[in-house]
Parts: sequence; structure tokens; C-alpha cells
Amino acid sequence: MKPKIRPTGELRQSQVLTTFGPGAMVDLPDHSVLIAGLEYWNGDKERIYEDRLEAWLGKRLEVPELKLFAPPVNTSDPSTARSGIEVFQFPTWFLGQVDETWREADGRVYRTRPLVPWERLVKGGYLTRDRKIKPVVPIRFVQACVRGHIGDVNWYSFVRRNPNAERTGDLWFDEGGAGNDFTEIYVRDEKNGNQRRPLAHASDATIRDGSVLGMCSGRSPWLGPRIREQCDKPNRLLTRSASNAYFSQTASVISLPDRDQAVRDAVDRVWEDYLQYCEAETDVRKERRKEKVAAALEGVTDAVVWTEVQRRLSGATLVEKGIKQAEIETLLAQKETLGEDQPEGDFYARTHPIGPLPRSAEGTVDRLVLVHRLREVSAQVGFTRFEATLPDISGELDLEVERAPLSRELTWLPAVENRGEGVFLSFSNDAVQAWLQRPDVKVRAEQLVAGFEAWKRHKGHEDAVFAGLPYVMLHSLSHLMITALSLDCGYSASAIRERIYAGESGYGILLYTGTPGSEGSLGGLVEMGKNLGRHLERGLEMGRLCSNDPVCAQHVPAAPHEERFLHGAACHGCLLIAETSCEQSNELLDRGLVVPTVATRGAAFFREET
Repeated sequence: MKPKIRPTGELRQSQVLTTFGPGAMVDLPDHSVLIAGLEYWNGDKERIYEDRLEAWLGKRLEVPELKLFAPPVNTSDPSTARSGIEVFQFPTWFLGQVDETWREADGRVYRTRPLVPWERLVKGGYLTRDRKIKPVVPIRFVQACVRGHIGDVNWYSFVRRNPNAERTGDLWFDEGGAGNDFTEIYVRDEKNGNQRRPLAHASDATIRDGSVLGMCSGRSPWLGPRIREQCDKPNRLLTRSASNAYFSQTASVISLPDRDQAVRDAVDRVWEDYLQYCEAETDVRKERRKEKVAAALEGVTDAVVWTEVQRRLSGATLVEKGIKQAEIETLLAQKETLGEDQPEGDFYARTHPIGPLPRSAEGTVDRLVLVHRLREVSAQVGFTRFEATLPDISGELDLEVERAPLSRELTWLPAVENRGEGVFLSFSNDAVQAWLQRPDVKVRAEQLVAGFEAWKRHKGHEDAVFAGLPYVMLHSLSHLMITALSLDCGYSASAIRERIYAGESGYGILLYTGTPGSEGSLGGLVEMGKNLGRHLERGLEMGRLCSNDPVCAQHVPAAPHEERFLHGAACHGCLLIAETSCEQSNELLDRGLVVPTVATRGAAFFREET
């Protein structure tokens, strides 16, 4: 039997979904490659079942039978077909590893290396003038557009300032200093008298009209070598290893027991024989006296049952709920336990007494739920380059974003499931509404909205809608709580994730572990939740003073020189955490809405202690 070929490289399944999905560039030991689209994912893929997410994505992506599958895994069994994800070599320009220098007329010395296209390689290397073959490395610069299309820079056209330049002659890459300053990096054309052009001409952020790198050719090489489409966007220089080269767009849900589904199932069991004849809520109460009806409707109030009966009698269709709306309604259900305590179950939670709180937090928290077991399912739907997209605060997918596709014909999406634990806090609606009416809060709201409007103009997102003050406050508090809990719970801060609920159904924060593998269900987060007051007090104390104050606290969101339009009092010294933990990529933060700061005192939700 022919032995199986070992894979060139390996990635974790969660990495494939978030960082190295289709269209992403990956540096392997000997190559730089582009992860291929879903058509090139081989082998058996494990089906991931999450009806709510499949239905929600299927409707929005207009794929009725959409399914979710985990990325394929490699197997050591020699009798099975090879599995894994195919890749395409990219970029196809290389730098020869030669030790040479170039001296300019002014005496400056540069390290210089030959810039070689793929078709001129000899046995995978660069053939020197003395007929020796030297190894090569992929060049770290490519071109792309905001729609995700990507391709090689035509270095002949760049250095000769001619889009129709012939691909003849030798090019050299001259680097001065440490090689990180674009003004000290030049492409040199040996054929034309060693004329040079600085790379800074291509990196200038003001040149986005295609006058330097040309207009986008519409190539999507991860979908196939010959795939291209019409595109009217200009090319922009992109560093392969830069953080803006790939932003995965994902959607996720928590697998919670659906309270409405439980009600529908209960009504189904006694609908035909009993409930379809009810004409008022009092009739439901009478029918419940019957043993069969009482057993079927156990745990469901008469009012809830009557609402479902009315819907059926009127012929109204089910109203689809948003992702987060269904979750918070379940977490706020007036039950002592949610879900079933099964070792392999998807969700199990218990309400817990809130206990003593700091004086500044009295009357704000009205419910504490310790989530002993939960399951999160995340699916990738596309990706962007140069700029990440901010998800809607309700968990909705922003379909207006020009994201790049994962496949030519979409029938399934890659997904992963993570199991862990969590803590849920809900906040008094009366306390939130009273806070919003305070004059200082309204002044702070005007400042944050002004910053948001400046961000819209700067980014060109004219249809974007401000998340609202309650969301910004809860989001900022969540970051403080993640940092405070991580000090004692046994998880690193980057292993704790957040879900913020700030809608008509209520206000709340769910902090949970969202990392695959062994770190996720050790019990530390639930244990910390039993002493909520101590950790809340620590988090609020962290927010009162930042190591960068007073500069941090005095930041004006609309200030044009910093371009931190979505930040109030927030920086790396206080609120910013790992982006894998934050659902908004560390945007929409202001600790001045949570606690008094040296610059903003009256806008805090948690009043100052006296």
C-alpha cells in the first residue's frame, strides 16, 4: 500500500475558524500558502448540530438546507483516504537569500536581495551569476482590495511606473536599517540604470485610487486559480503577516433550552383533546384540573399557556427571535434550574442568591445564574481584509458588509463547538432607566454619540446605528469583571468570553469559558460567581483609576487626531482585553459610564460611595 503523505502543516480546528480560514495566508516551514475554499476540504467532516444557528444563518444567507461541519482532521490510519485542507502557494514572488549590499551615491548602504518571480526559479531556488542555487523566501508584501480579492504585486509595473511594463530584467529589493521603515525599502530595476522606487509610494494611505498598484483584478485564488470577478476597487499594499490581512466573520449561539419550544411541546400534548376548545384564560385553569392536562402543563403558567393558545387559534405564525433575545429570555426564566444536569448535556444552570454587594451596586443586580455547563457553537460565514466588521449588539449578522466568500457554491459552513461554564448577571430595568434620565449621563451620551458619528464619516458607514448607552456601560463592566475574575478563578483572562444583552428583553452579562480542549469546565468560574460581591467590588475599583490617567479619562471620543472614535475612557491600561474575549473587538467602551473617573464623575451607573 502506498504510504500516506504527511501534511505540510497542522492547525487546531478553532484556529481554522477564526484566524486561518479560507482565503487566509499561512506561513508553513518551507512555504507561504493561501488556505483553499470549502470545495478543497477533503475527508470526513463531523456534523455539528445546532438547529437554531443553522436555521438563522440559512435564512439570512438564502441557503435553505445549510449545514454545519467541523473542519476535517488528519488521521494516522493508512487505510483511509487522505483528509485535510488543501492550500495554494502564495505569493509567487520570492527574495533570494544572498548576502549582498548596495551603496547609493550619498554613501548610504542597503542590504539587497534579488526579487524573483516563480517562473524564474531554478529547482526551487535562485540561480546566481556564478551558477549556484540559493534558497528563497516568499516576499512579505502582496496587494488586495477591501472586498477580499488578493494577488501578487506586479513589481515590474511598480518600479517602472508603467502598468504594461515587460517582465524582463533583474529586480532587487533594497532594505535599509531594520527593514521595517517603508521609506527605507526600495525596489531597484537593474535593467533601467538601477532606478529605484520606495515602497512607501505603495503604502501611502492617501493613494487609494489605483494610481500606484492599479485597480483590483477581482482574483479570488483561494476559490481556484482561475476564479475572478468584476471589481471596481483599487489595490492596496498588504503585509502578509499584518493583523489586518484577515478578519474572520463568525456567528455564534449558546445552546440553551428554548423556553418557547418547551411551552409549545407542552401544549401539543393536550391540544387536540382539551386546549383547542378554550376561549379564555379561565378555561385553561379549569382544564388544568384534569390529571392529564396538569401533568402536561407542569411548570408552565396559565398566562403563558393562554398566549400560545391564542396564537394557534388566530392562525398567527411563530415570530422569529434574535439570537440573543432567545438566550436572555431563557436565562431570565423564573426557574430555579435551567436544563438537565447530565454529564453530556448541553446546558445546565442554577439560580443563586446574589449575596452582599458593594454599596455602590445595591439595587442594580437583580438575578445571578451559575451556568455549570454550556455549549457554544460558532460558524464562520466569510471574512474581510483591512478592516474588521462590528457585529450588531443583538448578535445579528451584518449582511451589508462586503465580505469575501468561503466557497463558490455555499451549501455548508465550518463550525466548532466549545463546552464550558459561566456566570450570568441581570440588571434591574428600573435602575438602568433611572440612570439614563440623569443629566450627566445625557451629557456623556452626547459625547459618545459625537464620536460614533465621527467614526461613521471616517469609515464611510453611513447606515451604522449607535449601540446605545446601556450596551456601552455593560460592555465596559464586562471587561472589568473578566479581569477581576481571572485573578482568582484559574482561567486566564483570554480564556473568558462575554455576551452582552441590552435589549427590550432585559439587561445582562454572560461571562463564560469559550476555549476548546481541557481548559473550559474546571469549575473555577462558577465558584467565583458564588461570591459575586467581592469580585464586582474589585472590578469597580479597577475602573476608577487607570495607569494612564488623566490622559485616558480625559479622552474626547470625537477627537480627530487620535482616531479612537468608539472609545470613551478606555485604553490598554484599564479596559482593553484580548480580542478573542471581546464580542466587539475592543470597541464601544467607556469606564466613565461604570464608575466615577478623574474626569467624569456624574455619569457612572454605580454611584460614588459616600
